[in-house]
Amino acid sequence: MQKKRKNKKQVEHLDVQQLDLIPGVDYEEINKKRARHRLRQAKSAENCTSNRHIFQVSAVLISCAALACCTLLYTMVTQKHFWSGNLAINSMIRNSVQARTINGVRGDILDRSNQVLARQTIAYTLAANFDTRTPEEKAAEERLIEAQRQNALYKAELNGRTEQTEAALAAADAQNTGSYVEDPQAFAAAIKSVLGDAVNEETLVRLIERGQMQGKSQIELGTGTKRISREDKEKLESMKIPGLSFIETTKRDYPITPLSSNLIGFAAYDDTAQNIIGKLGLEKSMELYLGSEDGQEQYRATNTNQELPGSREIITEAVNGDHVKLTLDSSLQQTVEEQMRFTMEDSKASAAWTLVMEVETGKILAWASYPTYDQNSHLDIPSYIDKVSEYPLEPGSIIKPLYYAMAIDAGVYPYNQTYRAGEFAYTEDPLTGKITRVASQYETTIPPILDALGKDHGVLTFEDGLALSSNIALCELLTNHLNKETVNRYLEEFDLFEQTGIPFVNEQVGIKNTTSATDYLSSGFGQASSMTILELCKAFTAIFNDGIMMQPYIVDSIIDSSTEETIQKNSPQAVGTPVSADTAHQVVDLMRHVLDPGMTGDRFAIEGIDMALKTGTGEIYNEDTHTYDKENYTSSIIAAAPANDPKVLVCYGMQGPNYLNYSADPFKEIMKSALQTVNVNTGTDRSVTEQHQEWVSSPMPSLTSHSLNYAQERLAGTKVNTIIIGDGDTVVAQFPDPSTTINSNDNVMLLTNGSTRQMPDMIGWTRKDITAFWNLTGISISADGYGRVHWQSIPATTPIQEDTVIEVKLE
Repeated sequence: MQKKRKNKKQVEHLDVQQLDLIPGVDYEEINKKRARHRLRQAKSAENCTSNRHIFQVSAVLISCAALACCTLLYTMVTQKHFWSGNLAINSMIRNSVQARTINGVRGDILDRSNQVLARQTIAYTLAANFDTRTPEEKAAEERLIEAQRQNALYKAELNGRTEQTEAALAAADAQNTGSYVEDPQAFAAAIKSVLGDAVNEETLVRLIERGQMQGKSQIELGTGTKRISREDKEKLESMKIPGLSFIETTKRDYPITPLSSNLIGFAAYDDTAQNIIGKLGLEKSMELYLGSEDGQEQYRATNTNQELPGSREIITEAVNGDHVKLTLDSSLQQTVEEQMRFTMEDSKASAAWTLVMEVETGKILAWASYPTYDQNSHLDIPSYIDKVSEYPLEPGSIIKPLYYAMAIDAGVYPYNQTYRAGEFAYTEDPLTGKITRVASQYETTIPPILDALGKDHGVLTFEDGLALSSNIALCELLTNHLNKETVNRYLEEFDLFEQTGIPFVNEQVGIKNTTSATDYLSSGFGQASSMTILELCKAFTAIFNDGIMMQPYIVDSIIDSSTEETIQKNSPQAVGTPVSADTAHQVVDLMRHVLDPGMTGDRFAIEGIDMALKTGTGEIYNEDTHTYDKENYTSSIIAAAPANDPKVLVCYGMQGPNYLNYSADPFKEIMKSALQTVNVNTGTDRSVTEQHQEWVSSPMPSLTSHSLNYAQERLAGTKVNTIIIGDGDTVVAQFPDPSTTINSNDNVMLLTNGSTRQMPDMIGWTRKDITAFWNLTGISISADGYGRVHWQSIPATTPIQEDTVIEVKLE
């Protein structure tokens, strides 16, 4: 075995040719070993080759990385490319990230028909631009502008000169010329010529010169140049003032103003908050709902502020405000505003007010306090006190029906009895406070109470006493039929001398002054004690609503501006029953008598309208002199109609010297308009056609995207005036909005897909109609006056286009 192994070991080192010569050799096994040996040698050689390749590639990569790092370091230090020597940063691209505000949108304020009363719109702030470019930047910018121009010319050659091409050429030309302020004096004078007294020319010049000296590229121009209107912007643009630019921003806009200015108030941009903030009225008290929050975004841009595509990043989202829908009716409110202006001028009044309320719901349909102001400019606000809710006054005789109601409800009213009018002399027991009427003023040391203007009506029934507004009738009731305890209980039941609780409205409270005999008696005819008009009207809802007193409210609902979902809804709320329904009906009948011929309210009667009414004249107490004014008085009217089933309450009043002969027309116009608002036909509207004398109310259908034939069929029977805009066959927009209540003789507008439009007959239209037509068509309308359209600049059926300017006059 040992020898055999030795031979085998020796054979392994022999050539293959020798294998056959040696006996006992396993030829196949040696062959396999030899193959495995060669395979191992081949793999070893291959691994050596791979390692060399990896080493070589790694060396190349490391060299490239080192070169790149060196090049990058060189570029960072020198701001030039290593190979070309050119600037590494494009001089036309700003080397910092730009921040931009995303404006949140303040919520709208709407009337009950969704007519916009307050909204956020685009405005413009003026800026002056100065040339601070380096020669290199200037050359690069000029090359870019020229390239843009050449590109526009190339497109023009290919496609012909389209409107887009012309616009591109105009933009390029505009950048070549007039981009920077050249003459500060001429610049300031040009702005002054458009903005007028809103700016100071010398101040503008100083601002511009200081900006140039400080090397600034752009400055804003300060007072009077911020948030200007689109109209003023277009005027300035047309003047091509070198260096003038416009920064787009936002402002609060009131399409119809003044319109319940003290109630709605105004909002304006606040420099501290950097946002539009409510400053007065509902705009202020409802800031939590109306207010918005701005967002923030970042982007990269060129030096000409062109955003680089794909560079925008939202940092914080903007939050929009909620819409607030009021119970006000804008058409009725405009009538009230017109009559308030007439009252102030015609009667030389220092103050005036009107409140119109639905007696069955407490909804306020109109609210006016004068003097008033323009909510868009709000530069001159003559009074910050709302005469309806913040101005306690001694109301005068309009309060008398409430005391009659107390006596009737308490079961002590002197039916079919009489009293002696003219003068009421009395004494007061110092121990018990009992008041006793005496025959003559000579029997007492207390000054007597007289009827108005010293008139002596002789012997009267208590019914006639109210109709003739006799103060002595109230003194008799308070002395011989009612007592202080009963009166105070009813004053509490009527919620007088306390806030009404109307949501979101600032209120002041009157003062109950009934301690002395004189003050107790005087309170019965509206003197000595004070209250607001809102307090008084709330109490009178019980008289006109079967004894049920309603909570006044002005905010109908709060609506999410993103989803249009109602997030808060106010509803009618009964807050007490001060008197019975029977008592209320009796007082209404007594107030009807006030309008009979020869009574104090006869000149306020309206033909065809059954009303319950009371007039009043009150003295004005002067806090400075502690005496009553001998020249100015409070004149007021409170009324409801129809008397057999009251729907609306109107309280109209003023303060001034003309308390005897003031015009009855403003009250009449307001009452007629109020009745039409709640669908009660007055029979006096000259715009109502014969076939539409019967009132019909119905919800406005959704007609958008339907055929015109379908729309007309849906409106058949509603007795509205259908105004078709355009010659198309499909409705693309409508007014009013779907589900809005429409009434007989309302104007319903349907905008079709037709391109040919004709001027409608606007005679009889209200400002609400005019605004609706403007919003639907985009055709601007210049309206002068208030009331209804009686003249239009373009005859009906004349073809009109989007750039047509229409003028109308209202009266």
